[in-house]
Amino acid sequence: MLITPESLVVLGGSIALGLGLAGSAIGMGVAGSAGAATLSEEPGQLRNVIVLVSLPMTQTFYGLIILILMLTTVLPNIELMENPEGAGFSALACAMIGGLAQLASAVLQGWVCASGISLLPRTRGQILTNAMMLAVFVELLGVLGLVFTIMALNLLGLF
Repeated sequence: MLITPESLVVLGGSIALGLGLAGSAIGMGVAGSAGAATLSEEPGQLRNVIVLVSLPMTQTFYGLIILILMLTTVLPNIELMENPEGAGFSALACAMIGGLAQLASAVLQGWVCASGISLLPRTRGQILTNAMMLAVFVELLGVLGLVFTIMALNLLGLF
């Protein structure tokens, strides 16, 4: 079996999306579990629960952006590199930066959202804005993972 630079680029983009999907699923699962418990206590918090449960979903989109960039920008240029084989492994490594950032960010954001959800009944929903702000701090690491992936690809001449 031959490992080509092109296959490494596709693999990297696919892994980035897969890790974003996995992280989002875990984060939303954690937050959704807290949401079910909160809704059994106070069904009127449904809107707030939905907002907080949905936040870890964005890392899936960041993973998708990495995949799209790998397929539309890196893949067509990989053969033009001085050392295509090394460039393929470099592209894979850059995609892993983004994918792992999405995985960690989404899972940890789910935990933050779950904590906010569990306090909705006690605060009569007043915690929503604060919980969202705390979740956004964790979200920033997913955004930075995407930005750093693009920067690394650019520095290597792949983007």
